[in-house]
Amino acid sequence: MKRAQGLIAGIAACTLTACEMVQPVEPLAPTPVALPLPAAPSAESAGIRRYYANLQQDLLVQGLMRTDGGGPDAPYTSDMLARNFARTAFYEEHEIGDRLKNSSGVSRRLARWDVPVRIKVEFGPSVEPEQRKADRATVNGFASRLARVSGHPVSTTVGRGNFHVLVVGQDDRAAMTQRFSELLPNLTAANRAMLQNLPRDLHCLVVVSHADTETPRILSAVAIVRAEHPDLLRKSCFHEEIAQGMGLVNDSPQARPSIFNDDDEYALLTTHDEKLLSMLYDSRLSIGMTEETARPIIRQLAREQLSQAL
Repeated sequence: MKRAQGLIAGIAACTLTACEMVQPVEPLAPTPVALPLPAAPSAESAGIRRYYANLQQDLLVQGLMRTDGGGPDAPYTSDMLARNFARTAFYEEHEIGDRLKNSSGVSRRLARWDVPVRIKVEFGPSVEPEQRKADRATVNGFASRLARVSGHPVSTTVGRGNFHVLVVGQDDRAAMTQRFSELLPNLTAANRAMLQNLPRDLHCLVVVSHADTETPRILSAVAIVRAEHPDLLRKSCFHEEIAQGMGLVNDSPQARPSIFNDDDEYALLTTHDEKLLSMLYDSRLSIGMTEETARPIIRQLAREQLSQAL
């Protein structure tokens, strides 16, 4: 499964790790829908829905998209946990220019939230009420889990948020144009259009904005999840994009059992991933640390995480 994670929003076509973002505009009232919803889903939207239903089934048949959280077939040591933390926390997978592209591969300073995370879920007009209810329940439960494992305040809100989760379908693109402009004000119109018109092989993504300083605290995040996704693929997107928006912005092919890996073996946050989030928000690490400075602390944290699990 292909997702785009770890996008650090910047201005125009700059490298996204080096741009300071303005806080997105958050109106007091819900954003009005710009265009009426068609009487029925378009043929394009229906085709996308079939494509993802078939994709999910194919992955399940292959034994992928596991929901067990990791088991005895996926052991890992403290050294492996420390390595996986370094790869997910100090590196980025993509940056935005005229299109998504691989990042430079250079390590960055540690970035995380230093204020409470307030997740606001918003829907395109094509999303039915029952689906909205189910999605909100998924995100509410996941926010509580993230708060528990990270020790950092994470909650959902219907008011002002700083982490926006947009569930939008193919037929919602025009209606959501204004909202994309409000939430991603420092991206060019071309960049925003790219995010609103994701290629079919890009299932979901998160754009994380942080201060362009030596202490790159996260200012805001915007996750985009396709409304056409079936149940498990949809939940997988919520788990991965919101978890990565906490600061673990990269994927690693060595991370296992983990959703921070493009191999699709796991659909949902694993116990290994919970340990990574706990390490990220440990007070012994601080925003702005380099990988080199943090390395001995990471090794100690990883040993503690594994000893607690025994």
